[in-house]
Amino acid sequence: MRNLMLTGAALAALMTGTVQAETVNFDANWLFHKGDTGKGPVPEASDANWTHVDLPNDWAIKGPFSQDAPTTGSGAWLPSGAVWYRKTFTLPADATDKDVAIRFDGVMERSGVWINGHHLGFRPNGYATFQYDLTPYLKSGDNVIAVRADTSDQPASRWYAGGGIYRHVHLIVEDRVHLVTDGTAISTPSITAASATVRVNSEAINTTDKPVLAHLEIALIAPDGKSVATLKSDAVTLAPGAAANLSAQASLANPKLWSLEAPNLYAAKIMLVTDSDLRDESDIDFGIRDMQFRADTGFWLNGKNIKLKGVAIHADGGAFGMAVPLDVYQRRLSILKSLGVNAIRTAHHPFSPEFLDLCDRMGFVVMDEAFDMWTVAKNPQDYHLFFSDWSSEDARTMARRDRNHPSIAIWSIGNEIHDTPDADSAKATLGRLRDIFHEEDPTRPVTQALFRPNVSHDYDDGLADMLDVVGQNYRENELAKAHADKPSRKIIGTENTKDRGPWVMVRDNPAYSGMFLWTGIDYLGEADRAGWPYISNPSGLIDRDGVVKAIGLERASWWSQKPFLAIARRVAKTRDNAGAVGAEVNQAASRALPGAFADWSPADRSAHTEKVEVYSNAPMAELFLNGKSLGRKPINADASARVWDVSFAPGTLKAVAYDEKGRKIAENTLQTAGAPAAVKLVAEENKLAPGFDHIGFVRAEIVDAKGVLVPDAQVPITVSVGGAGALAAFDNGSPTDHTLFDSPTRDAYNGQALIMVRATGTNGAIKVTATAPGLTSGAASLQAE
Repeated sequence: MRNLMLTGAALAALMTGTVQAETVNFDANWLFHKGDTGKGPVPEASDANWTHVDLPNDWAIKGPFSQDAPTTGSGAWLPSGAVWYRKTFTLPADATDKDVAIRFDGVMERSGVWINGHHLGFRPNGYATFQYDLTPYLKSGDNVIAVRADTSDQPASRWYAGGGIYRHVHLIVEDRVHLVTDGTAISTPSITAASATVRVNSEAINTTDKPVLAHLEIALIAPDGKSVATLKSDAVTLAPGAAANLSAQASLANPKLWSLEAPNLYAAKIMLVTDSDLRDESDIDFGIRDMQFRADTGFWLNGKNIKLKGVAIHADGGAFGMAVPLDVYQRRLSILKSLGVNAIRTAHHPFSPEFLDLCDRMGFVVMDEAFDMWTVAKNPQDYHLFFSDWSSEDARTMARRDRNHPSIAIWSIGNEIHDTPDADSAKATLGRLRDIFHEEDPTRPVTQALFRPNVSHDYDDGLADMLDVVGQNYRENELAKAHADKPSRKIIGTENTKDRGPWVMVRDNPAYSGMFLWTGIDYLGEADRAGWPYISNPSGLIDRDGVVKAIGLERASWWSQKPFLAIARRVAKTRDNAGAVGAEVNQAASRALPGAFADWSPADRSAHTEKVEVYSNAPMAELFLNGKSLGRKPINADASARVWDVSFAPGTLKAVAYDEKGRKIAENTLQTAGAPAAVKLVAEENKLAPGFDHIGFVRAEIVDAKGVLVPDAQVPITVSVGGAGALAAFDNGSPTDHTLFDSPTRDAYNGQALIMVRATGTNGAIKVTATAPGLTSGAASLQAE
């Protein structure tokens, strides 16, 4: 292979942006039917009483919450069942001699798809991306696509999984000679500061009845948008009905590397050419970076030794359920990044493609995970019922779809798999899945989140050593010992608590690549242990609305690369005679480190002693109460908080951080709140574009007469959105509030709530108002563009 000038057809495509294949967003104008119907796939059947919906659509998030829900607390007590979607569409005249396919990014779950009454297939995995060929069954005029999604069999998940066509759908119209979807792999086998080798391998297919001679012509586009290289593959004969691989590579001078600080993205414009005709084109983003896991020193990125400071997260978007607008993910990831988080674990299944795109752009390292169970159930109706038949297909689909994302550093083929006590069977499964990922992506290692490996003897029977990187959940000392017993093992903490001890263990052990906290964000479901009325698991560094808890502030003092300082007050856990957690501690359960509050507004305003914690990575911190210094304290070697016993007095509690030379580098202030006086609205952005993925966030805060947040205020807030916008969702982060997320009225929780709006037009003001009984109303505005 050699670098060449592009042919006329390919050059014209590059200059004009013309595309022979067309991927059409297929989200709009579907019909929805709640409940089963035998006439769902029948094109002639009436759907006059069906409801109009646009996709993505999570029908279950609309509730209601019910203590009798078959999903139980694992599924947030939300509904389940069989539903149908239908869409009627007409192909353009120029598509009659094309291949046409439909691609679903995710349907929850056990989906069936029909076109014009013909059954295309069944897919049990609700997290899988899948695609069907429509070409043989299409006709001129109207065509009817029908989808059945069924979550009837419950409980089927350990967390809220949603329902319906909850991710995007695409219609793909392409030439009969085209690139296979997800058939391209871009790798960078050699990287130095002076140059990088970029290799492109693409699979092409010929669905005509004649052989064709085809080759690739590729333009590589730098992060600044300039073309920096062109390359051409050797020509290959594509037999009728057959596929073949084509490849080419080039050397780029002075590559701009993808990193956490500068997530530079290149693009490959890949053109499939026969003779001088452009038959297909695909644009794929990629990054040039060198990622390595080493047995002695952990994780390396571009020659720099880095600790992975990760969090595991579930895919739900709180008030949006599983149909998550991209802006929700971006806001959450931005908050986590501000706390020093640099890595994400997709627990415990593939996330949406656009989520991984976001991680690419924002500079996160990703552990991409495939399964929460193998053949042994965690719930009676979960994926274990389908694992033997479908896991190879699902693993291969995931690897091919995700392998070009530069953010992904490692694949995980399972979380706390209960098959491992049967070592022979488990090792056979592990080897099969590991080999699939190696076949589809030889550039990345494979791990697994081992579950109590000392009990199932995974370190003794050879199972752990089948992994490229050994992962273990919790029990950090066990993993450290496993490495000490066999220093050639590469190790990573795949799931860890937020306690100080595990972090110090990882921080001070060079072999530990890093850790992933359980969890980064509060999520719906997994509330069985707490029981009704809990609907969500409050284990995050931030809550569903992005409010940073005290435990998140503490983590930032350990992980942030910038000067960090925050104050919290520690409250002893108390229980009344009925065993209920004391009122103030109960309020803290979801917004703070258990028993810690980031405020200076205790319920008891009389004279008493408060234990105040200062979280900071600065060498020295000083605490002041109403302007009086309470002394300075140096940073603790074990990263623990600096603690003062403070005689409470209302007013201002302030902490100041200093560097090694005594210079002030950070300051944090808390003020005692008075009685609630007003609803304050704070719009986080000024402009908002229309569309599913775009959300405007407006914080509602209950404040006193001086504008100080009243942290224990739980007054009802009613929201109105007018002008060029509409209410998309309304949440308060409470783990026990059963108000539906599309309701315009809900109580403030810990003095706050989050209003989420959508633009309904492309021009005009979006006006948001909020009222609460006896309080001054609040208002905010955004501009639709």
